[in-house]
Formats: sequence, C-alpha cells, structure tokens
Amino acid sequence: MKRRLLFVAMAAILAACSCREAQIITSAESVADGEWICFRSDFTLLSASDLELRIAADTKYWLWVNGELAVREGGLKRGPNPADSYCDVLHDVAGFRRGRNSVAVLVQYYGKSSFSHRASATAGLCFELTTALDRKVSDASWRAVRYDAMYAPEDENPAGQRQHRLAGANVGVDARKTVAFADCGFDASAWPHAVVVPREQSGWGALVERPIPMWRWSELSDYVSVRRDGNILVCRLPYNMQVSPYIRLRAEEGKLIDIRTDDYKIGKARQFHAEYITCEGEQEFEVPIWINGHDVRYILPDEGVEVLEVKWRESGYDSDFAGSFRCNDEFFNTLWRKAQRTLYITMRDNYMDCPDRERAQWWGDAVVELGEAGYVFDERAHLLTRKAIRELMGWQRPTGEIFSPIPGWYAQELPCQMLASVGYYGFWTYYMLTGDKPTIESVYDGVRRYIYDVWDTDGAGMVRVRRGGWYWGDWGTNIDKEALQNCWYALALKGMENMSALTGRGTEAMYARQLQRVMAATFNDRFWTGTHYATKSYKDEPDDRVQAMAVLAGFVPEERYETMREFMCCHFNASPYMEKYVLEALCRMGYYDDALSRMKSRFYDMVVSEDYTTLWEGWEYTGGEGMQYKSGNGTYNHAWSGGGLTILSQYIAGIEPLTPQFGRFAVCPNLASLAWVETTVPTVFGDIAMNARKEGGRLNITLAVPSGTTAEVRLPQGFSRLICGEQDGATLTLDAGHYTIVAEH
Repeated sequence: MKRRLLFVAMAAILAACSCREAQIITSAESVADGEWICFRSDFTLLSASDLELRIAADTKYWLWVNGELAVREGGLKRGPNPADSYCDVLHDVAGFRRGRNSVAVLVQYYGKSSFSHRASATAGLCFELTTALDRKVSDASWRAVRYDAMYAPEDENPAGQRQHRLAGANVGVDARKTVAFADCGFDASAWPHAVVVPREQSGWGALVERPIPMWRWSELSDYVSVRRDGNILVCRLPYNMQVSPYIRLRAEEGKLIDIRTDDYKIGKARQFHAEYITCEGEQEFEVPIWINGHDVRYILPDEGVEVLEVKWRESGYDSDFAGSFRCNDEFFNTLWRKAQRTLYITMRDNYMDCPDRERAQWWGDAVVELGEAGYVFDERAHLLTRKAIRELMGWQRPTGEIFSPIPGWYAQELPCQMLASVGYYGFWTYYMLTGDKPTIESVYDGVRRYIYDVWDTDGAGMVRVRRGGWYWGDWGTNIDKEALQNCWYALALKGMENMSALTGRGTEAMYARQLQRVMAATFNDRFWTGTHYATKSYKDEPDDRVQAMAVLAGFVPEERYETMREFMCCHFNASPYMEKYVLEALCRMGYYDDALSRMKSRFYDMVVSEDYTTLWEGWEYTGGEGMQYKSGNGTYNHAWSGGGLTILSQYIAGIEPLTPQFGRFAVCPNLASLAWVETTVPTVFGDIAMNARKEGGRLNITLAVPSGTTAEVRLPQGFSRLICGEQDGATLTLDAGHYTIVAEH
C-alpha cells in the first residue's frame, strides 16, 4: 500500500513538473561579443534511465556533469532560417546518475553576425532534461555569471576582414581566475541567480533539432616533430586539421603564452588564436576552440615558463572515411587524398569554402563538396548536405531570390552559384546519393519560384542577364558571364525536370525539358562563332569555362567535340573551382587521356608540394602572405579545388549512380594512360569494390556488387565486348556478388 501511495505521489509531482517550460536564461551582467557565461545547477534525479537532454545556446557550450566533461563544444551556429536557432537533442550523456547531480555549462557568445552565423540579442542557455521519472529545466533558480577568466583578446588588425567574415572570437584564459569545472563541488553559491529572458524577446525564435551529428574528437596525441625557434615552439601536425592544441607546463604567475598556427595569417585576414595567462606552479591548458594549420606555434615568454608537454586533439564532422581510389600513378593518388583531406577540414557546422578566413557556406563550393562526399564518406556526411539545402531555401526571400553564404548577414545573390545549387549538380546530385525524396519535396516550390519567377528569358529562350548582388562567374579573368549564365540555367532546368518527375509533376517536367531543347537550339545559333562559343559582346580571350559548361548543358553536338577538345588543350582560364567542370566535359566527350593530362598539368604544384596536405584556393602559393591568384590572396585549404576527386572516382574508375543511393550503378573504368585502377565506393547497401587492370591487351575487372544493388557494367573505351562467365556483350547486368570480367578488343 505504501509503495502504491509513493507511486501516486511521484506521478503527481511529475505531472506538476511537466507543466514547467525550459526557459532561456542569461547572466545579470552584460555580455559582449566573444565573452563567456558560466551556468550552474544542482538537482536530484529519481531515475537516470530513458534520458533525453535538449540543450541550446547562443552560441557554443561545454557541459560538465558531476565533474565529468560530457559535451565538448556543443551547439551550432545560427540558424536554420533568419529567425530560428538550433537545439542539440542528446540521449547518451555521460555522468548523470540517480540521486544528487551537479551541472555546469560554459557558453561562448559569438555575438556579431558573420558569413556563417546570425547573432541573436541573447547570450544564454536553454536546458531541458527528462528521464523516466524526472524533468529538470533551466529557470531563475540556476546560477549564472559572466566568466571573466575567459575573454576575447583583441585582434591584431581590427580593420581586417575577419570582422565580418568569421564567426567567433579569439580566446584568452587567465588561469588565476578559472573555475575547476572538473570538481563538481566547486562553490557557486555567491553567483547571482540567472535572468530569464522571455522567448519573444530573446531573438532565438523556435528551437530546431540539430540535423547533424555531434563532433568527433580524438585523444590527445604527440606532434610529428617539435623544434624551438627562439621563444617559439614550432610543432608539426601530421596533416592540416581542425585542432585544439594542448600544453602542460610549470610556470610563475602571470606569464602570457600565445598559441596559433602557421595558417593564422591569410593575406589581410586572420583566423583565430588563443592566449593563456599562467597561475603559479604546474598546470595544463587545452585551447577550447578549434583552429587549423600544419604547424602549431606556442609563443612563450622569455623566462618563467618550463614546458613539460605539448600535444594536440583533432575534432571534426562525425563521418567515416569509407571510400578510396588508387592507381599506378602516385600523382593521382596524392591528388585524391589531398582532396579528401581538404573536404574533411571544410565540414563542421556547415560546408565551408575554407577553414580559416571565413568558414562560409558559399554554394559554389558546397556543390563541389556534396558531390565528393558520395565517394569519400559514409551516409552521415549527407546530413550536412541536407542541412545546407534546407538552410538555403529556409533563407529564401519572399520575392523568391536565394543567396549565400548563409546563415549570416550577407544577402547578395551570386546568380551562377545559385543556379548550380538548385540544379543538376546540386540538389539533384544530393537526391541521387541519398534517395531523400522528402527533402526534395520540401524545397520544390521554392526552387520552382527561383527558376521560373526570379529568372527571365527572352523570346528565343535565352536568359536575360541577371546580375544579382554580385555578378560573379568565377575567380580569374576572361570570364564570359552571359554565356555561363545560360549554361547554368539549362543545368538548373535539367535538375528541375528530374525533381518535377520525381514529385509527380509530369506536366512541369515536360515544360522544363522543352525549355532545354529551345535553349540548345538558340544557344548554338547565338553563341557559336565558328571556332568556339562566346557572347557577341564579349571581347576577351575565349573562355574554356563556357566551352565546358556548354558540353555539360547538352548544347554541343558531337560533331564539334574534336573542336572542343583542341580548345581545352590550349586555353586555361578556369580557377580550381571551375576546373572540375572542364575536366568533366573532357570525360563526357570521351577524352579521358586529355582529362588526366590537364588535371596533372593544372594541379601539379598543389599535388607535389610536400609542405601542404590540402589543396589551394589559387593555382600558385606565395608563402606567408597567403595564396596568390589573379584577384588577390587566398587560402591553402579550399573546398572548391577538390573536384578532381569526383572525376577520378566517377569517370576514370567509372562508378556512377544510375538510381538513388547506387541502387543501380554504372561500372565503366576508362583508364586512359593508367595501367590499373582500384576503388571503393561506400553505399548504404555496402561497399562497391572494383579493380581494373590492363594485362595482355585486355582489361581485367574484378567487381564486388553489394546485396540489394545491381551493377550495369558498360564497355570501356577502346574495347569491343565484355565477358563475364557465360555473359557476353557491350553491357552486362550483374546482381549482388563477386565477379571477374574481361574487356576485349
């Protein structure tokens, strides 16, 4: 009877508690951009089972439960749309137990909006913990204090580009003032009570569940090498990474240590650095934010500090390196690996163009990245693409325009990049890699509005030049933007046709297909000069970008392929971004040798460089002042330069999805000058594994087809038939299994 009464009483208490809403709380003291707040609460849990923690912050948080660091850098930069914020939903949180619990949360407030973050007016926290028998929420009973032990060191060049590009702030830590978060019994009784901010006044909007995994963290590791250069410890990392440096030392009180990387200075811009002010005695410090580079540099005072140990911790997006590519030419192996590394370091809260100067989700870069991801990572990587797609359309203006980078303050439309995003290489490639029809359905109307209502065509089907907020076609010179816009628009229509058919809008699919046919006819009449394609008013050197995009848009008849080939062998205007499309056009026309030759010529300096494990923004590198290209300075890690990875996997190894998720896929290895190629392509069904080798005038192929998929093996260039067991022909259809296939002349 007593047990039943206890259960009834507990149920009544839970019912009362369940009516309480988690509130947004902040400190009584004002918090400036880049400053920190510490929150504390102690409570009793009746159960630790069926635990769910919903926690949101502007902007990032670190969570300790009973003295144990349970979340290292939680939260996402704002936001899914101009109004709302993200919220982490966690079920596997270490440290909670039945009985008394102590929770400490440290929040870093980014403040100012940037290219990848929309700031709110409230530096704060929202916390809601439920278990089988409990519900604990943030409210005025919590303690909150501005954490003056952590601060934002001033920028070295306050007028520099980081002021509006890069979300976040430098981090300083004064060890003489720090709280021992690892000691769950630290005294917070003197802290003021938290201040509740009404939701409608917070600027947070609705809380949208985090759509991507929490970050992956390594253990602390030793540097490849450590050398002393005066008062600087130069510590070599194994590769360019998102890194949190660590130091253990013995010091006098009040000594300043500065920690940065070799990639701190990027032309006129700066990325982040940290500084640490010592207390007396032996101590350790790990930079809480991530920075990137190949070397970590600890700048030490002239005296009073004895370094005992230095290490590093890598973090990054939580997805496995599941794909691979190898061949007999080490140049292409290195290019593929550097592209893989470049891609990984430009993935976190959002796809980035670079991890140092701005960390911005420019959609020209994102289109290249999402295509690579299908050949590099497991399916978790596609969640970052889905987030990017939903954000792009979540920020669409009422008038239909879309723009990037978002989230953030920047609101200028780059027309060619926007067409790339919603079209064949953007949204449709995402669908082919994932089969995510609900996402396509959710953005369809917005895409339709942008393509048909925002863009305008003339009576002959050609687009009227759209300048947008930034009339951009590529970096570099000799850019025929009007012709490029028409090509990108045709590819947007191709994506629109496919999305219309997918979502059951057959009439709209027919309309998009007919527009493409009209464009193809008119484009050849209007832009063909007799030797190449160009806008009549364009007077600069002929543009290799336009020739390539015309091929990919389906404008170029086969009888002009040889002319296109000769053109692309002697014109080199494309940046590393647009070079991907030039190489793809060569492959589409069947000129695989030319594609490999051009790839090696164009990316040679990047690939053979032993100092850098990532690919550069421009074609040349000048050292400490950043990348040098025709328009200025850049970075040595730039997402848009990795398109060669896709070319090698999709066209040289020849693995390409024919239906979503590689449910049915093509196998057509065109080795050109290579002697052998082997590749692994990850799918939700398992790995596609293929090895192709030239031997005795034949091409011998071994192929693993995952269960639930079908391979369509196509005849490689230069061969006349395929033989696999009793099957023989120009095309073989193979269900799940392991096969040996011979291509004969």
